[in-house]
This record gives sequence, C-alpha cells and structure tokens, in this order.
Amino acid sequence: MLSTSDLTTIASQVRRDIIRMVHGVASGHPGGSLGATDYLVALYFAIMRPDPNKFTMDGTDEDIFFLSNGHISPAWYSVLARYGYFKLAELGTFRMLDSRLQGHPSVLDETPGVRMASGSLGQGLSVALGAAISKKLNGDSHTVYCLLGDGELQEGQNWEALMYGAAKGVDNIIAAIDYNQKQIDGPLDEVLSLGDLKAKFESFGWEVLEMNGNDMAEILNQMTAAKQQLNKGKPVIIIMHTKMGFGVDFMYDNHAWHGVPPNDEEAERALSQLTETMGDY
Repeated sequence: MLSTSDLTTIASQVRRDIIRMVHGVASGHPGGSLGATDYLVALYFAIMRPDPNKFTMDGTDEDIFFLSNGHISPAWYSVLARYGYFKLAELGTFRMLDSRLQGHPSVLDETPGVRMASGSLGQGLSVALGAAISKKLNGDSHTVYCLLGDGELQEGQNWEALMYGAAKGVDNIIAAIDYNQKQIDGPLDEVLSLGDLKAKFESFGWEVLEMNGNDMAEILNQMTAAKQQLNKGKPVIIIMHTKMGFGVDFMYDNHAWHGVPPNDEEAERALSQLTETMGDY
C-alpha cells in the first residue's frame, strides 16, 4: 500500500505531464486536469488498484471507473500511463492526428483503460449506473466509480440518473463531483448556480459525503468512508472541493485556464513549480 507521501509524489509528476501535454500540442484543458489529479492518483494507486494487464471492456471482477467530464483527459491519460496501461511515450501524442489520446477520451481506437467516450458532457453517471446494475445482475461484488464536473450538472440527464440510481437502490457505485465552482464561461454561480448540492443529492436519496479533493490524506479517508456506505441500499456521492489549476500559482482558482494551453514562458514557469519525481516522458 502506497503512503500519502508516495501518492503526492506521483501527483506532482502527473501535473508535470499535464502541463507538458497541453503545451506540446498547444491545445487542451489544464485547469480542471490539475485540480482533479489527486483524486485520480488516489483512485488508481490506492483505492481501485486494477490490473492493467487484464483490462477488458466489460470490467468483470474488478473495480471500474468512468470519466464523465472528459475534457480533463490529460490527467486521466497520465495516470493510466503511470499506472501501466500503456507506454509513457504515448503521452507525447496527446491530441495529435491518429493518436489514441484524443482531447476527449474515445473508445474508437481501444485505448487501454477507457470504457466510454466522454466528449459530450452529462452522460457519465448514466453509463456508470448501467455498469453498476450489470455488476449486480452478474453477481460481481466490485465497485463502479465515476467522476463528474460541476458544470455538467447543469444538464438534466444527470438529475434523471440521480433519481434513477436512488429509486433502484444502486448501492455499488461511488460518484464524485469535481466541485471547483468554475466552468469555461466563468464562476459557476454566475453561469447557472447549482444551489445547495448536498441538500439536493440527499433529497434525491443518495448518501452524501464531502472532501477536500486537493488533500491526499483526506481523499483516502473519505474514499474509505464512502466504501463503508456501499451495499446499504443507497448510492454514494462525494462532493469533492478542488481548485482549478491546483499546483500552479497563476492558474490557481482561475476559470481562464479551463481550456487554454500555456505558452512557452508559462509552461516553463509552471514546470518550475512542479517537482519532477518519476522522470518526464
């Protein structure tokens, strides 16, 4: 079992990968990717611990993950590569023509670790619930995880899925909301306020937890607590408070970095703040 320090070390390298990937192709979404890095590192390296050599699309007899907010693919691709799903060098093909690592995850080229295309927002929770029900029907006791962006909760399909998950007692799923309160057009509350998320989720019948998604120790504690709520008749959801651009001072908590790559000078400045801990790809 990796320690909190070990996981933080991996997260620093993943953040370096993110900056280098979006800078290298002058395209991508660094802000949310940096903010969600700690969660993804903890999920793969400490919580799920899947076997990348036994990846299958149906995910039988293993914990599985769905990324709904697909624009933060740089963070996910880096974690998948660092965990062993494919070679690190492939990160250098991010968003290039004919690359498997497109800006939003795709299943067209059978990218290891990816089970759904998530270019269109608002669909991930529905897919994850379907997978969780499938596991129940097949007698598979493993857990389904799903990460959603807060901005995509402005789409109605999510609320239909939330209603369905509770009504059908899908209690083998742990969803998380990347609640950085920023989206491409500005602060969440200025675009379309979500109101009291905790109260809404509870009123829909979900077990609700909260955590600081940029504190590795708290992530591990709350994810463990979430697992203890499984198989009790209610689906579980975590409101994960993060900061867009976490780890880079000039990107920190700034919606302007939602989908803008750093230029040469900005990339160098960002990388100077992120320790190379595992070797750049």
